[in-house]
Order: sequence, then structure tokens, then C-alpha cells
Amino acid sequence: MSKRGDCYDNAAMESWNHSYKVESVHGERFATRMQAENITTDYIDRYYNVKRRHSTIGQRSPQAYELANAT
Repeated sequence: MSKRGDCYDNAAMESWNHSYKVESVHGERFATRMQAENITTDYIDRYYNVKRRHSTIGQRSPQAYELANAT
């Protein structure tokens, strides 16, 4: 077992995978690999990185956080 912050600690990736599976693909069946890639790209670019609130930045969306902290 590695300690927190160690390069072998994959808790952050496990958390992202859980969010992705629950919020985007749970129960979906894709006809093609391209369809799965499109759904994944859409989730990351249009929802997760823009609108989804994150606890580490005060329950604000990344977009709101960037606007509030723009210099």
C-alpha cells in the first residue's frame, strides 16, 4: 500500500472512473467503438470539465472557479 500523495496512489483515478461510469455510461450499450468514444469525449469536454461541481474547489464548477480566480 502506498501513502497519500505517492505516485502509486490511484485513488483520484478511481474516483474519476466511478463518476464517469455512474454519470455517463451506466447501463449503456454501444453499437460501435466510435459511439463509445463520442460519449466519453462529450462527457469530459462538455460536462465534467465545465459544469460538474468539484469538492476540492469549493463545490463550484471548474468554469466558475476559473472566472472567479482570473487575474
